[in-house]
Amino acid sequence: MLGIGMWVLMLAGSGVFHFYLWMRLVRDTTRPASRGRRIGTGVVAVSALAAPGTRIVTPLFDPSDGGGGRWVAWPGYTLIGVLLYLLLALAVLEVPRALVVRSWRRRAEREAAPEPAPGSGAVVTAGTGAAPGPGGASGAESGGPADAPAPDAGAQESAPAGQLVGRRLFLGRAVGTLAGAAALGTTGYGMAAALGDPQTKRVAITLTKVNAQLSGLRIAVVSDIHLGPLLGRSHTERIVRRVNALQPDLVAVVGDLADGRASQLGPVAHPLKSLESRYGSFFVTGNHEYLYDGVEDWLAEMRGLGIRPLVNERVEIRHNGSYVDLAGVEDLAGEGAGRGPDLERTLAGRDVSRPVVLLAHQPVFAGEAARHGVDLQLSGHTHGGQMFPLTAVTALSNPVASGLGMVDDTTVYVTNGAGFFGPPVRVGAPADISLLELRAVDR
Repeated sequence: MLGIGMWVLMLAGSGVFHFYLWMRLVRDTTRPASRGRRIGTGVVAVSALAAPGTRIVTPLFDPSDGGGGRWVAWPGYTLIGVLLYLLLALAVLEVPRALVVRSWRRRAEREAAPEPAPGSGAVVTAGTGAAPGPGGASGAESGGPADAPAPDAGAQESAPAGQLVGRRLFLGRAVGTLAGAAALGTTGYGMAAALGDPQTKRVAITLTKVNAQLSGLRIAVVSDIHLGPLLGRSHTERIVRRVNALQPDLVAVVGDLADGRASQLGPVAHPLKSLESRYGSFFVTGNHEYLYDGVEDWLAEMRGLGIRPLVNERVEIRHNGSYVDLAGVEDLAGEGAGRGPDLERTLAGRDVSRPVVLLAHQPVFAGEAARHGVDLQLSGHTHGGQMFPLTAVTALSNPVASGLGMVDDTTVYVTNGAGFFGPPVRVGAPADISLLELRAVDR
């Protein structure tokens, strides 16, 4: 669980972010001391507390289908998704907004500048405001209209100033409307993608140690199911149906099964017992299995469902008279609890002529896998970034963020995962269940 320091940091970050929202969506769209400004300020203040509060409060509730966590999680995490795209839209609109304001300000300055009387060629002297008459005398001294009222300079200047205020209100409301529409539209699209069926990806992977007998072995890879307050039993059933339709030779569940304890979410995971494959189903832990102090309970739960956990161990899979070693390690997050991956123990004594397929939740473990001669690592964890523009951040922080890649001599495949974490939104990184087919090198 996150510590108090992290909560304080989250609240502070939310405050800064919402102050920016207040400037653009409240200050720029309402008049001072108006009712609209008071209401808008209150809404922003509530949102500033609700966004981080969702992450803080949700784990306190039972995340199962019948628990109360969903009543906090659904509105709270949806709000976070909207806020992300609201920030992005406002940031994109900052440059055109600034250019328009600058143009209006320059125009107002030109309109407010005083102009000399036409044809007089006179210069206004400081302090008197009167042009010299014939012989250097002022208009009053030369019999001019001394009693004529002087122009009201304040009135002349207030008109352009008032116009500028009105224009800025119009601009602020236009920017707010565009940003709001973009944020709501993008979030709605992302929710439809996240809550719909995961895509099926079929990927052929060629490995040098795969011989003709092993060629064609099919592995269904599913990761980051994230059962919890937002995804329940129906989500599990949907995944099982889609995996079974692929008729895989074996199934690999590569971590982050649930956001809660097995005592709470075991019944939600129960449909996994119906997974069908030729050589069985296997499981390795992800970082979320260590967040709720119940990793051993989840390992026992998976065994009860007929899914074999690979806890720093390997099994041999015999296919058409030939063998592939299927290995699995605990997630790196387990190191904080005195557990974690031990690849040296996992691969000790293996036949190096056989290809090794390693299940490891996080792609960053691929460097270690390459040092131990692993042929193929299967991972999840990244969600493919889940929500643009976080996809770019994810790509920078992982050797392979999504799909197929190489780390030294090790092939790495990363699934986007079948669920989501946090906002129920996916933009630019669709959920997937992957069917990998091992292929021999053409000789």
